Amino acid sequence: MGGVIDREVDSIYLGGGTPTVLDAGQLRRIFDAVRERFHVIPDAEVTVECAPGTLAPGAVEGLLHCGVNRVSLGVQSFVDAEAAAVGRLHKRTTVLEDIAHLRAAGIAHINIDLIAGLPHQTPETWQESLREALATEVAHVSVYMLEVDEDSRLGREVMAGGTRYHAHCVADEQATADFYLAACEQLEAAGIAQYEISNFARAGSESRHNLKYWTRQPYLGFGVDAHSMLVSALPDADAVRFAAADVLEKYVAGSPLQRTVVPHEAALEETFFLGLRLNRGVDLGIVAATFGPHGLDNLRPAIAELIDDGLLKQQDRCIRLTSRGRLLSNEVFQAFLSNDKLTTEAEIGREPAQKTSQWPSMTFES
Repeated sequence: MGGVIDREVDSIYLGGGTPTVLDAGQLRRIFDAVRERFHVIPDAEVTVECAPGTLAPGAVEGLLHCGVNRVSLGVQSFVDAEAAAVGRLHKRTTVLEDIAHLRAAGIAHINIDLIAGLPHQTPETWQESLREALATEVAHVSVYMLEVDEDSRLGREVMAGGTRYHAHCVADEQATADFYLAACEQLEAAGIAQYEISNFARAGSESRHNLKYWTRQPYLGFGVDAHSMLVSALPDADAVRFAAADVLEKYVAGSPLQRTVVPHEAALEETFFLGLRLNRGVDLGIVAATFGPHGLDNLRPAIAELIDDGLLKQQDRCIRLTSRGRLLSNEVFQAFLSNDKLTTEAEIGREPAQKTSQWPSMTFES
């Protein structure tokens, strides 16, 4: 279908959904199927998402048997009342028990997701979640700012001014921004450095999986609403993207993949709105070498304006988001687009943990 598939894989990510609701045998069949069809290198990063409290007896051992060496826990909050308000079934003690169990089994690479702006969240409770996250001494933390939109029950209720799902207790935008900035400062002080808008890690513990999204490396996705991006075999395109059906019945019925060809102009735009998510930013010299010396001509006015507005900064050949630019990142990214709608890849690159589905999906990269 126009894409080049590399059979060597160095990253596997099983997300969802909550893959750990599957039993050990089901998980084993999934990973066996991957290894039968692809060459998974010995030091591949193999991540599974997990909702706290779903690690039933034997589940961790099952993950180890599948070669899993990294687990991402969807904690959201260490404050029990906040977690309950958004429908999470776990408590703080549940998270701590899961982390202890994973470490005892030899899975040391653990990520904790936190969300700033949850219903009932206050500066004091946010500090409590940050303290607990730091006390676990995990090597990777993701901090997402709650986004209110019509794609979620909570978002629709907030927009309607209702009270269901504790919508009337959601923190305002300024409070949410303050929570995020506090997290940036305290995680950095604890040696968990920010390397992307929402992600923080100790040296050497950055997510290989997500870095591939932001640096536009190829990946294959399988499952309901899964997305793929492959290097294009077509002469006039940079990449080809595929999206699976987002409804289970259509997926099971074999609904055809939706294909999107990415021309070189669109690839250039993506290089900016994905690469700028990273703290290291975008190297304009590399961009010029990749897309030609005139590739930047149309974007230079936008770059200059964003620098003047204090949303970007430039050092030598690299441009990066400022602290204010990170808070207004969607506005910055929009400046690099030739239309008013972010592409599928932009949505994948933006706040991946906010995109949830009840069905597990798998992504792996070479």
